[in-house]
Amino acid sequence: MRKILSLLLSLVLFLSLASFATAETSLPSVAVVVAGGLGDRSFYDSANGGLEMLKAEGIHGTVIECKNDGSLFEQSLISAAENFDFVVAVGWEFWEPLEIVAPELPDTKFIFVDNELTGIDNIYAITYAENQGSFLVGYIAAKLSETGMIGAVGGEDNTTINNFMTGYKQGAAYANPDIKVEISYTADYEDPAKGKEHALALYDKGADVVFQVAGKTGEGVFEAAAEKGKYAIGVDSDQKYINPDVIICSMVKEVGKSIYDAVMAYATDETFPGGTAWNADMASGFISIAYGDDTMTQQVPDALKAEVEDLAAKIIAGEIVVETTR
Repeated sequence: MRKILSLLLSLVLFLSLASFATAETSLPSVAVVVAGGLGDRSFYDSANGGLEMLKAEGIHGTVIECKNDGSLFEQSLISAAENFDFVVAVGWEFWEPLEIVAPELPDTKFIFVDNELTGIDNIYAITYAENQGSFLVGYIAAKLSETGMIGAVGGEDNTTINNFMTGYKQGAAYANPDIKVEISYTADYEDPAKGKEHALALYDKGADVVFQVAGKTGEGVFEAAAEKGKYAIGVDSDQKYINPDVIICSMVKEVGKSIYDAVMAYATDETFPGGTAWNADMASGFISIAYGDDTMTQQVPDALKAEVEDLAAKIIAGEIVVETTR
C-alpha cells in the first residue's frame, strides 16, 4: 500500500511539473528593438516599460538599441527574429527594414509601433492618436500663455511628429484664435543640447510655453524653460517629475501598455491580427494628459483641468474632430 501511495504521489508530482513546464514554454518570447536608445524618459523608455510588464508575467524578453544608426535597423530585426517569437519594432525608422525582413521570416510575429504598415500577414501595426492629446495640451498652453505665443520643438519634420503639431495648433486655436504657434525641428532625438538651443530660440521670440516632441533631445527644452523662467510640456510619458517647476503637464500615449496588451492577447488566446493596424486613441484610454502627482507644483488650475476633461469627452464623443496627418 505504501509503495502504491508513493507511486501515486510521484505521478501527481510529475504531471504537475509537466503542466507547469508546458505553461511556461507556451509563453512567447519578446525582443523590443528601438530605433534610438533607452534613457529618454519618454517614448523608448515607455516601450521598455511594456517589456518589463511582460517579464512580470513570466515572458522572456530583451531590448535591442540601435542608437539611431540606420545600418543596424535591418540586421537588428533579423537577429531578434532568430531568437524570439515576437519582435517589437519601435520607431517609424523601421518601415522599410520591416518591409524587407518580415516577409522573409513568416514564422516571426512583428509588432510595428508608431506607424501604419498594413498588408503583411506577420506584422501588426500600432499607431496612436497623439493628435488628440496634443489638442488638449495646445489648449492648455494657449490658455496659460501671457505673451500670445507658444511653441513646440519636434525631433523631425515627418508625418508622425507633425501629427502632434497638427493637434497642438488646433487645440491652441480652439482656446485662442489669435494665438501664435511657432514650430522648430531639431533633426535629432538624442541630443538635449540641440533641444535646448531650439527652445531658447523660441523663448527669445516670445513663446512662454514650449511643447517638446523630440525624445531625449526634448529634455533640453526643460533646461531652457528653467533657464528662462518659462513653461514646458512633456510628451509620451508623464515627465513632470523631471522638473515640476517648469513642466506644467505631459501628453501621454501608453506605448508600453499597448505592447503589453498586444503580446498578452496572443499569449492568452493566440490572437494576432497580422496585416492590420490598431489606432490606440483617447476613447480606448491610451491617450491622456498627466499633471504629475499632488506633491508637485500645479501650474494648471483645477478649473482649466476641468475644461480639459470636458474637451476630452467631446473628442471621444466625436463632437470635436481633431485633424490628423495620418
